[in-house]
Amino acid sequence: MKNKSLLSRFLIWRMKHIKERQFVLILSFIVGIVSGLAALLLKTTIHQTHHFLTHNLHVDSFNLLYLAYPTVGILLTVLFVKFFVKDNIGHGVTRILYAISKNNSQIKSHNNYSSIIASTLTIGFGGSVGAEAPVVLTGASIGSNLGRLFHLNYKTITLMVGCGVAGAIGGIFKAPMAGMVFTLEVLMLDLTMASLIPLLISSITGASIAYFFMGKDVLLSYNVTESFVLSNFPYYILLGIFAGLVSLYFTRVGMYLESQLELITNSYKKLLLGGVTLGILIFLFPPLYGEGYTTIQSLLNGNIDGLVNNSVFYFLKDNYWLLLGYVILVLGFKVIASTVTTGSGGVGGIFAPSLFLGGVSGFFVARFINGFNFIKLSESNFTLLGMAGMMAGVMHAPLTAIFLIVEITGGYELFVPIMITATIAYLTIMYFEPHSIYTKRLAKRGELITHNKDKAVLTLMKLGKVIETDLQKIDPDASLGELVKIISHSHRNIFPVVDEEGKLLGIVLLDDIRHIMFNPDMYEETYVRNLMTMPPAILDADAPMDKVMKRFEETGAWNLPVIMDGKYYGFVSKSKIFNVYRRVLVHFSDE
Repeated sequence: MKNKSLLSRFLIWRMKHIKERQFVLILSFIVGIVSGLAALLLKTTIHQTHHFLTHNLHVDSFNLLYLAYPTVGILLTVLFVKFFVKDNIGHGVTRILYAISKNNSQIKSHNNYSSIIASTLTIGFGGSVGAEAPVVLTGASIGSNLGRLFHLNYKTITLMVGCGVAGAIGGIFKAPMAGMVFTLEVLMLDLTMASLIPLLISSITGASIAYFFMGKDVLLSYNVTESFVLSNFPYYILLGIFAGLVSLYFTRVGMYLESQLELITNSYKKLLLGGVTLGILIFLFPPLYGEGYTTIQSLLNGNIDGLVNNSVFYFLKDNYWLLLGYVILVLGFKVIASTVTTGSGGVGGIFAPSLFLGGVSGFFVARFINGFNFIKLSESNFTLLGMAGMMAGVMHAPLTAIFLIVEITGGYELFVPIMITATIAYLTIMYFEPHSIYTKRLAKRGELITHNKDKAVLTLMKLGKVIETDLQKIDPDASLGELVKIISHSHRNIFPVVDEEGKLLGIVLLDDIRHIMFNPDMYEETYVRNLMTMPPAILDADAPMDKVMKRFEETGAWNLPVIMDGKYYGFVSKSKIFNVYRRVLVHFSDE
């Protein structure tokens, strides 16, 4: 009670002394700090766990521990989630989109820490996924819960969710621009000054926290030795198309395997299947261990041996074409490794797998073309370009891909090729797949509103607020004369016909009886049951507004009856919905 009283006094003081916009800026700074620290903590714990488990392994020989590590990591994750969290914390970005779309941007408070612990156990022990989605969910949860603590409205809480995401991305990659752009492009928050400035504050703050504690070391260091070459333009396009197709493979195969794993109801059987499969894959292809940034760095440095270190295929490092075959297998099995990691109970995201697949794809394309000796492409540069292409394709976020790759590698001299590759990859996958891997699950269930402003506004509206109950009801056995008396005292032109039990039997339209209503000879001989017609559709009082508008579009009607528990309740008119829609839209979009 004392804490509540203190909070209440602070809220009253804040309303008197701090304007709403200023308070939002202060909160965005706080959210940026906390989400940046969360990103730093997660990155550190994963790195230390990974280093502790693998630093004594020999690069020139296989290691049987790779068979066991993933199962142990996923088992620990499943036990933690099942007995401590007791909630689903997978698919971080998708859960954020769901919270914005269907849950008033409210995210459970345990997400402030649960994803950090679970993803450390999964990835540190070799889970072939990324830490970015868990820390993004953590940042979003921090923003959501802070917004709810200070009793902010839906729109502002949603902005705080975006600030948490921007701060987390900025912190984990030291890439403030990418953090802000990711929030706008993937979460589809409005691009207004009211949202832009808080997002910038959070992303810059998150990145600054990372710089303060980790220095200037970047995630992937790269020195551009060969800048943009105009004659390589066709190869950039070719890489973009290849990255787009691999992105399609990643999306389709990943979701199919995930759906198959969901059919296994016993969580321990699923865990065992996923852990053993992942262990075998990592044993055969060690680059699939963890996030894969070590392999990408090796390719950027021109160290091809990094692909086969600790592998049974180490002998392939000096065979040009067989090594390319090995690379193709790594590309194909990375999708399987990532999917079985999360599908069997592990916690992680697709950010790092996308970068890994992109880097390996870029290396493959350049090395394949170089093998014919008619041109010499920079395999390091193409590794970088492939990362941008794959991110643009998998996430449907070309701007995020461009800014992120440039920021985390410092490859500004390759800005134009990066833009070309990312754009072509995005256009390629859009031809086949209109939804990203983040949004596809929600779109399939009709639960995605963040990418549709109309649907977002309709979700904020409730049918109960626009139902009109003042229409005059009439009994089906009433005469025309009785109906005319009711019409004379009514200002409406629709009259619901309702029986003694309250059930809607039909409607009488004024236009349909206008030609006989002034004929007294018919007053006693004509009954309402002979004049009524059935409405083109009947709405349920619990129907969501987007479904209501769809019924209006399908029928072409301007007024439709509403029933509740099988009985007549009222009418809803399209004109009233439009009036309420305009008011909500102004509130939803104002600055």
